[in-house]
Amino acid sequence: MVNQAPFRQVSFSKWHELHLKPQTNSVSKANSVKLVKLKTLGRLGLANLFRVAWYRFSIRMGLSPVHKLKAEVPHAPFLTLSHDISSHTSIVIRYEVDDEKIELFGSETYSLRRTHPPDWFESPFTNDKANEQCKNWWEISDFDTSVGDIKQLWELSRFDWVLKLVQLARVHAVDDPSRSSEYEQQLNSWLADWIQHNPPYTGVNWKCGQEASIRVMHLICGAKISGSLSQPPSGLLNLIELHLQRIAPTMSYAVAQDNNHGTSEAAALFVGGSFLAAHGSKAGSKWARKGRKWLENRAAYLIATDGSFSQYSINYHRMMLDTLSFSETARGWFGAPKFTSTFYSRALAATNWLAGMTDGTTGDVPNLGANDGARLFPLTNTDYRDYRPSLVWAYKVFADASPMKHFMNAEESEAVLFWLDLPPAEKEIEIPRNMHAEKGGFVAMRCGKARVIVNYPRFQFRPSQNDLLHVDLWVDSENLLRDAGSYSYNCEEPWQSYFPSTAAHNTVQFDERDQMPRISRFLLGAWPKAKGAEFEVSKDALVQKFRCSYKDYLGAIHHRKVELNAYRLVIRDIVSGFKQKAVARYRLSPERDWKCSDNVVSDGRHTLTFEADVSIDSIRIVDGWESRYYFHKSKVPVVEVTLTKSGSLTMEYQWA
Repeated sequence: MVNQAPFRQVSFSKWHELHLKPQTNSVSKANSVKLVKLKTLGRLGLANLFRVAWYRFSIRMGLSPVHKLKAEVPHAPFLTLSHDISSHTSIVIRYEVDDEKIELFGSETYSLRRTHPPDWFESPFTNDKANEQCKNWWEISDFDTSVGDIKQLWELSRFDWVLKLVQLARVHAVDDPSRSSEYEQQLNSWLADWIQHNPPYTGVNWKCGQEASIRVMHLICGAKISGSLSQPPSGLLNLIELHLQRIAPTMSYAVAQDNNHGTSEAAALFVGGSFLAAHGSKAGSKWARKGRKWLENRAAYLIATDGSFSQYSINYHRMMLDTLSFSETARGWFGAPKFTSTFYSRALAATNWLAGMTDGTTGDVPNLGANDGARLFPLTNTDYRDYRPSLVWAYKVFADASPMKHFMNAEESEAVLFWLDLPPAEKEIEIPRNMHAEKGGFVAMRCGKARVIVNYPRFQFRPSQNDLLHVDLWVDSENLLRDAGSYSYNCEEPWQSYFPSTAAHNTVQFDERDQMPRISRFLLGAWPKAKGAEFEVSKDALVQKFRCSYKDYLGAIHHRKVELNAYRLVIRDIVSGFKQKAVARYRLSPERDWKCSDNVVSDGRHTLTFEADVSIDSIRIVDGWESRYYFHKSKVPVVEVTLTKSGSLTMEYQWA
């Protein structure tokens, strides 16, 4: 029963005032920030803390090898199209003029039909310019640039356009050689302009070792597509070498992050080093050995046996998996020895994990975890949110199998194999309908046309979002209950606080605080431990259930039970230990016209019904926000149900 007026529309500005206000002094007294920080730092590991401390100290004191790095600016050509390579295949999509573009952060169209190269220091989103172009990279702050989010500047310098231009050159090599030559000239002109304006090792585009690594991987991939891998121009060899000189000295810092920085930089050292070694470079052999060592180490350490990855993020999981797939593919190109058996078993487990999260009809996935818009190797004419090309690639190199029978209208996904010179797999792979990745804290259920994904706290590595016991619901490929995403890692309030907050997820928030306190921009403290996590599937597989609970750092307890069948989802929350209120939120599809009446929210076909064993203080629909693509946000309706007493709240979602 509802105590107060059951419905009122609330603006987002009012929502921010209500739900993201600073914590009171009583919270600080109840739980010392210093103590929480100390415990959290301890969980990061002493070895990692030492690596980071030494990195910062050596940079500050001038002791780091990066201070001594010097390199000449290489000259074009960098990539040339081999005359022996054929452009004819049934898989190749003939690019039209309007395909002379790339997608920044997967959504912002950037035309390649330009008379001049881009301004590498200007944001293509805001047109703001960086003012630190001539500084050494280690003298530039991560977050104090004049453009705000530094990723705006880095996006064009990831060299997605290298892949698109070399694809266009190859596609037109036979039927229109002059046009093919124009693309090749543009490619080399832009690369020459980039290195001229970004001389080693100055400016924002040299600041991040991972960004340098992405450039290396895209350059090597471009060389393969162009047919110049075996006989590369000296300009490419020199360009790769000066990048590896930047990456190698800070590899330890990348490892300390326990995330995809380590896998990306290890992959660049291995692939780039193998490329240089194949052309007589002793330094290349050394870098390749170092890259192999850390690739195998990171795969074994960061990927659990159930396939979960250390970052608890679906998009970062794809980035890691694409990196491993490319490393294995390039290993074959250079005839290098195989990786360890653990590398392959973890890579395949990670592939199965991602397959369990992916919608077979659209390739879309839940918006879970941090998402910075990364998509390596954009070789197919598919949307940024279509994860099927990555699965086709990974299953090919790690299982020599194809997942295509599980996908619909996904022929373009197989084009990735053509561009990478991989034959189609001859056998099919079975993808389990359900998944319980206990080591990472993820459950994926499927009943009929419905699927549900739940994540719960099993943290061996640092979490990035307050999304404990979040539930995603999909029916017929429509995301009905959804996650907010990330939007930007460095933006103005309220967005900086909103997107990673508890209030931006389908879970319960206690006393207007987050489930875990934020210690710094990328570090949450007081990681809770899940209790009683159980996943059940009925004998006839028609009903699936999951239950789990946790206690937060101030003693509030949330127990959630999720039950799914082909026609409805039931979520029962038992909440206690809070002082003022508990608010359950459900982020609805913005494509539907939702109305609230008493304890029912409906659009006429889909209905959410709420019941509780205590008085419900209020049920209302408020304005929320989501970011399906980095740097883009849009409104979504959010149902908020408030309890002021300990008790149980049940939500039943029925669809037509």
